[in-house]
Amino acid sequence: MSEAIRRAQQNEPVFANALAAQKLAATDRYLAKAAMLPTVTYHNQVLYTQPNGQTNQGGQVGTQSSPVFIANNAVHEYTSQASITETVGLKQFAEAQVASANAARASAEMEVARRGLVSTVVSLYYSVSAFEIKQRLLTQAFHEAQTFTELTQKRETAREVAHADVVKSQLQQQQRQRDLSDATLAADKARLELAVLLFPDPRTPYSTEAAEAPPILPTKNEVTTLASNNNPEIRSALADVQASNAQVTSSKAAYLPDLSLNFNYGIDAPQFAKRGPDDVRNLGYSISGTLDIPVWDWFSTEKRVKQSEIRRDVAKVTLTATQKRLIATLEEAYAEASASRDQLGLLDESVHTAAESLRLTKLRYVAGESTALEVVDAQNAYLSSETAQADGVVRYETALAGLQILTGTM
Repeated sequence: MSEAIRRAQQNEPVFANALAAQKLAATDRYLAKAAMLPTVTYHNQVLYTQPNGQTNQGGQVGTQSSPVFIANNAVHEYTSQASITETVGLKQFAEAQVASANAARASAEMEVARRGLVSTVVSLYYSVSAFEIKQRLLTQAFHEAQTFTELTQKRETAREVAHADVVKSQLQQQQRQRDLSDATLAADKARLELAVLLFPDPRTPYSTEAAEAPPILPTKNEVTTLASNNNPEIRSALADVQASNAQVTSSKAAYLPDLSLNFNYGIDAPQFAKRGPDDVRNLGYSISGTLDIPVWDWFSTEKRVKQSEIRRDVAKVTLTATQKRLIATLEEAYAEASASRDQLGLLDESVHTAAESLRLTKLRYVAGESTALEVVDAQNAYLSSETAQADGVVRYETALAGLQILTGTM
């Protein structure tokens, strides 16, 4: 089972998308936090401007040619500066919270996808096991019908029974042969459905593990505690509420000013050197600070705040609905597992009773005390009880796996 789950995680596209979304959200969280830190760039630039034939001082000792464009500082200008920039505002902190909440939600959604994939694999895996068991049981039933047909033919030859017994046994054998053919087809289909998840080529041969003794069902308190503390749907909905709250804060941050700080160190001079003519210093620094205060934006910020509040209200409703759904699902899953476990003993008893009934009926038939119809009925009862037993085991295993998926132990 564990190998099947591992292979399915490597091949299933929905899980691959969820895993990629988790990694992308983690990267977005990193980028949002990095945006809160100062950025450093090293800027280098060379400008040449046509002179206009005049001279000026241009911030240097002595005179130099004036550039033809008034926006330029000199005919030759060299810039080589390290620049450190930092923006301080509530919006940056809120955006980091949004990214963190989105990353938590993506992780929870990835776990939801993983558990959904595990549930699918478990269902298909036990379906394969169930069909293989039924195929084996029908093979045995077919051989049993063949044996009974041979017995009736021998007794007819010995003039101990009528030909009607032979006809009845042959009809039973033909029915078992058709049932076996259908069971083989169903088993092949189930194997292909599981193989689609596990292998590049669905025709790849594989085998499932032999069924072991059914594990013990944990107590309801244990299941409830594990499911409450380790449920990805709840974590996802809770992270959605946290992201919505942070988005509201981010929207309201537009009412507040942002402070931008900038520090430059290097040269911005007509010479690419530490010192210019007459030993003038070209190397130096500059500091700037900018505070932008929002005044009027035609109520755009107010509308964005309302939008984020609407999304937050929806997220809260989703969280409440998810909590209620978890309670109901947990109750249903535990009731299913408990009922299927309680029926295992009864199914075992039914198999033993049906087997004994078939043995006694065949003995009575050989002794001439029962009819072929009674033998056929006993064979059908034995096959039905064995099939019900196999279905019961698969039902319990599937229900228990469902609980393990809900509690995160699988």
